[in-house]
Amino acid sequence: MNRVTLFDGATAWLVTGHSHSRRLLADPRVSADRSRPDFPVVLPRFEADVFKPLAIIGFDPPQHGLQRGLLTADFSMRSVRAKRESIERLVESLADRMLAAGPPADLVLDYSLPIPSMVVADLLGVPYADHQFFEDATVRLLQATTPQGAEAAGEELLNYLDEQIRLRERDPDDTLLSRLGEHVHDEGLGRDIINKIALALLVGGHDTTSQMIALGVVTLLDHPDQLAILRSDPSALPGVVEELLRMVSVTDLAGVRVATEDVEIDGQVIARGEGLIFCNSMANRDPAVYDAPYEFDVRRSADDPPATRRHLTFGHGPHQCIGRNLARMELEIAYRVLFEKIPNLRLAVPRDELPMRHGSTMQGVHRLPVTW
Repeated sequence: MNRVTLFDGATAWLVTGHSHSRRLLADPRVSADRSRPDFPVVLPRFEADVFKPLAIIGFDPPQHGLQRGLLTADFSMRSVRAKRESIERLVESLADRMLAAGPPADLVLDYSLPIPSMVVADLLGVPYADHQFFEDATVRLLQATTPQGAEAAGEELLNYLDEQIRLRERDPDDTLLSRLGEHVHDEGLGRDIINKIALALLVGGHDTTSQMIALGVVTLLDHPDQLAILRSDPSALPGVVEELLRMVSVTDLAGVRVATEDVEIDGQVIARGEGLIFCNSMANRDPAVYDAPYEFDVRRSADDPPATRRHLTFGHGPHQCIGRNLARMELEIAYRVLFEKIPNLRLAVPRDELPMRHGSTMQGVHRLPVTW
């Protein structure tokens, strides 16, 4: 752990060790409540009201458990498994459409973004016809350089979701938005929180997975020997996904907390009111946990099964990503179908010319030109 200075001059602890990260993320003396005045602000956009409070991940018990409990059934393994066939059909249709159109293609626009966008639209019950709106608004929200820009994009999304929920209140259906709408008058929740829960699911449910698909493809193309393992041995797929999750860490620096009382860890005291920022990419490369941590090795899970899911890409503790099982399924299907249908896929531009995202806590690419 090291002290770092943030853009506004405040200081916080940067936590890079795997053990320290796990222990602190699970410590009840460490708060995720972004409405606290001493909560660290990593980037200017996080000063926007839309991020304070941030539903699900920005609350502490008991409110956090109340909000998360509304989603447990929809994100259970049973519910996720029930979606596999429909997601496989969707992904195959996207790959077939890309093949029919012929090369070159933008893998983000034609494949990695539509997959989670369609899945989250179906899950929530929002019309996929509105995907251009919520995809663009999400990018503006997550890439905003000012609080005002983030607030404007966030308000657009919240107003849209509020309208969708109100429609279900008048005419209920079997969608998650409809089920959320049943709780807009519950004590401890209310319409504002319900809308922000829907926002967290919409934004978190498609952009992160889209970028994970895209950057995962880039990583596999960067390591043809590892891609050859996937092509020759489909049973290696779950391990491939876990190693990609470990190495890519799309949501790096997204875990932010504040100590509500003094916390001592291995002789270091984190004082009450001090902020903590968790660096997943470093924790996922901790040599105390992983042999040759900077090597991309899709066989790592076979050699050390307990290490398979020790990465912190989905976080740890009570705020661990509730959609992790759905995300894993989407990734497995996306990689399998893509390389089965287009085995000679390759980048259409030099690697160093890929238009990468910058200035964000989320890694990614704006476009991914590919050919075959």
